[in-house]
Amino acid sequence: MHRRRRTALLLSAAIAAAPLLAACGTDAHPGAAAVVGGQRITMAQLESRVSEVREAQRAAVDGDAQYAQAVAKTGTLTRDTLHGMVLDRVLHRAAQDAGVTVSRKEVREMRAGLEGQVGGAEALRTAWLQQYGVPPERLEENLRLQLEAQKLATRLGTDTSQPAFWKALSQASRKLDIDLNPRYGSWDVDKSSRVDEQAPWVRDVTTQQAQQPA
Repeated sequence: MHRRRRTALLLSAAIAAAPLLAACGTDAHPGAAAVVGGQRITMAQLESRVSEVREAQRAAVDGDAQYAQAVAKTGTLTRDTLHGMVLDRVLHRAAQDAGVTVSRKEVREMRAGLEGQVGGAEALRTAWLQQYGVPPERLEENLRLQLEAQKLATRLGTDTSQPAFWKALSQASRKLDIDLNPRYGSWDVDKSSRVDEQAPWVRDVTTQQAQQPA
């Protein structure tokens, strides 16, 4: 995955199309989409995130045709969602290791500044949904993650596009011992990124079902 794309995912809440896949969970972690630092990200949690973004997309457009277009543009969001959910935890661990914290005041200030730039609260919610796939209820959570990333980079004397920043995430990934359900690929520790694994028994039918009229 391109470094800038991974950075964009880093700064976005994890959302996706519902993970309706023609495969079963792993025997090692039944019902888990991933295990990060010994904690499960369950299929139910992933599906909940999926529902949030799809409901937001549905509410933001007029009619089935526009919704189908939105779905078509986000056909890989199941995997992108899990990528984001895992990467959020990696980032938080890296920030903790570096002694980085983010206050509610800082989040509020960032939100107010962004609202001023884009033309108000509703415009910000719309922009974050369209650009990053972040539903309104996840906006402040996403802004907190952005601030964590920015402050971590500053603490490291770099920025979020540079190798030093991603090295810190790689170290955090290694500590968390990340294990993905094979249907979603695997986690590349060195790149702090999810990678696909080609398997004939995995078939993602999410986009087809999401495009069917409600």
